Amino acid sequence: MSALRSMETVEWGIPRIPLGDVIEDVINWVKSTFRWFFNFVADVIEAAVNGLTDLLQWPPVLVTIVILAAIAWLVRDWKLALGTVVGLVFIVSVDQWDNAMATLSLVLVAALVALVIGIPLGVLSARSETVSRVVRPVLDLMQTMPAFVWLIPTVMLFGLGVPAGTVATIVFALPPGVRLTELGIRQVDSEVVEAGQAFGGTPRQILGGIQMPLAMPTIMAGVNQVIMLALSMAVIAGMVGGGGLGGAVITAIQRFNVGLGFEAGLSVVVLAILLDRVTAAAGAGGLGRLKGRRRARPSQGDDEPTDVPATAGP
Repeated sequence: MSALRSMETVEWGIPRIPLGDVIEDVINWVKSTFRWFFNFVADVIEAAVNGLTDLLQWPPVLVTIVILAAIAWLVRDWKLALGTVVGLVFIVSVDQWDNAMATLSLVLVAALVALVIGIPLGVLSARSETVSRVVRPVLDLMQTMPAFVWLIPTVMLFGLGVPAGTVATIVFALPPGVRLTELGIRQVDSEVVEAGQAFGGTPRQILGGIQMPLAMPTIMAGVNQVIMLALSMAVIAGMVGGGGLGGAVITAIQRFNVGLGFEAGLSVVVLAILLDRVTAAAGAGGLGRLKGRRRARPSQGDDEPTDVPATAGP
């Protein structure tokens, strides 16, 4: 009570809770105590993002466009491949190719980490009510907190640059992967699961052979949402040195350069459309079509006539 009396009052005698000071002290303590860990994580993230950026920028531009268009064709059809070519050629024409590849690298690394964490966590949440009850409010906090707020602790822990932007992107993009994985597994028909149990299936076999395949469309919708949120946050991450198209947008704002802002902004739109269409096509059956094509190749010889042994008459 004496501590409450010594606190400042806001209004009507209500004491002011020094929440901000407490959070700042905690973050400073974590930073000083685990500095070695955050330096290691920062080095790994920076190496991954920069390495992927170098890989995407290493081939000639036309080669990269052809490869990405081929991926679009494989997961869907020639129309998506043509749209991919047109969109990427537009990015090249406004001189934003290097920035676009840097942003794409950050998005892919952040989305991969978010999915590696999110999908197993979603599976655990679907199989355990206790885990679900603990995880749900944390996800609510992560989804409702303004995106800019996540930049503050990441900058304090990782400093300005690509690692801070990537970690903020991971945190911002993680919740849909967890939620939609849990939703997909919970929506699997219980009778199908009971049939697997009746045939002696272990929990691992039922999860891998029944629940995950049937939940895959919903999980792929989560993958799509994770990538979209990662792209939106990657642009905001340009404020803390994330580079790429986000850095170009921030530079345009600082210099009141409308032309550069629209060039970078439209390039973000093109990337968003392409990533959305490709991941949506993969979730709608594109991955299944790829597997079907692989299985069909060795079976092409099955159409050839085979010798049928004659049977002797009575």
